[in-house]
Amino acid sequence: MIHLLKINLLVRWLLPIVCLFLFYSCSVSHRIHQFAQKELFTDSVLANGHAGISIFDADANRTLYDYQGDKYFVPASNTKIISLYTGLKYLSDSLPGLAYQDGKDTMYVMATGDPSFLHPDFNQQPVFNFLKQQSKPIAMTGNNWQSQAWGSGWMWDDYNSAYMAERSPFPIYGNVIRWIQIRDSSSISAMARNESFIYSEPDINWKVNFNGDTGTTKFTAERAFTENKFFITQGKEPYMTIDVPFITNGFNSALDLIKDSLGKTIELTTTNIQPGRLIHSQPVDALFRLMMHRSDNFFAEQTLLMAANTKLGVMSDTKMTDYMLNNDLKDFPQHPIWEDGSGLSRYNLFTPRDFVWILQKMKNEFGIERLKNILPTGGTGTLKNYYKKDSTNIFAKTGSLSGVVCISGYLYGKKGKLMIFSVLVNNDTRIAWTIRRKIETFLEKVRDLN
Repeated sequence: MIHLLKINLLVRWLLPIVCLFLFYSCSVSHRIHQFAQKELFTDSVLANGHAGISIFDADANRTLYDYQGDKYFVPASNTKIISLYTGLKYLSDSLPGLAYQDGKDTMYVMATGDPSFLHPDFNQQPVFNFLKQQSKPIAMTGNNWQSQAWGSGWMWDDYNSAYMAERSPFPIYGNVIRWIQIRDSSSISAMARNESFIYSEPDINWKVNFNGDTGTTKFTAERAFTENKFFITQGKEPYMTIDVPFITNGFNSALDLIKDSLGKTIELTTTNIQPGRLIHSQPVDALFRLMMHRSDNFFAEQTLLMAANTKLGVMSDTKMTDYMLNNDLKDFPQHPIWEDGSGLSRYNLFTPRDFVWILQKMKNEFGIERLKNILPTGGTGTLKNYYKKDSTNIFAKTGSLSGVVCISGYLYGKKGKLMIFSVLVNNDTRIAWTIRRKIETFLEKVRDLN
């Protein structure tokens, strides 16, 4: 009787608290729903598009709000969240720079897809130093390369844009040629002659045509579609740089470009080797931070290829996505279509619940503090013009294509509650920044309520 009395007293004491908690939780969800209906779906900015939203309370392990969270959307660069998970899972703490086997008369090396090789963002170059120190002839095997330069569903007419650098087994200089114009302002006579100095980094021996028209105002650099032939037009800008992707031709362009900087030739071989040793190049988070902060397509694609080479022994994006979807990511709430690492492909299809699920999985496996160091917050990276009031309270990845505006990530409420969210908007013809501002207002309201 005494025990039953204690239990009854405990129930009477807890019941009001539980009821209050449930009432508060329902009230918050209802208020989010009301605000979304009023400010998002009846507003002219989003009324004609398609949207999906999922907001999850990570502390209470419950959904706060869901609107078409199980519907599929083109996620654009939110796809990089999936690539980030793959890289975090399989690339350890440093990038695999180069595998090698020391032969009797030849140093055999195997490319691993490392995008940091001679990239201007990385001052330390362990792989280059290793190659430079070799006294034996160097031969590179290409037997582990099983991908294409472009991903499935990429827009072919973006080939001249820096954001669509080709994928390759042995990237070099970020797989772009940087064209630089510096106008000579040292004297009045030089300015009168409209002189400027134009050069490339790296220096190349490929075909270059300079436009003789000095009356143009804009500096331009373009490449022919089918060959590494460049067309340069002088402009009036005092200083300007343009990055133009080059045709990689598998290994060929990289091995051609490395001759001058390395001072030696690397031959391509079909010899099968067993690379027993690996040279690591950069801390993985240094690459991942750049990848997520500036939404670097090239880094994302190469991350997927490096992970494939590490896990499967070949650089194949399709084999790696298939492996991930059938193993580590088999429990997606809705089975997605995953076509590339960057999100350039419009064939990608994910749901808001998919992104909430993988962000929760990433938090549990790798820790929120590490992810906060990798993802941009308000006022930084791709969020530099947004969420400035919520700096250090939001950590998220944006995504943009024509008619596509997305954002998924982590949001801390004003009371400290951690929420995981995904907002995907497709087929909206409004100017992208107006949609981003509407989403920003909505997420600020969600933060205020929590």
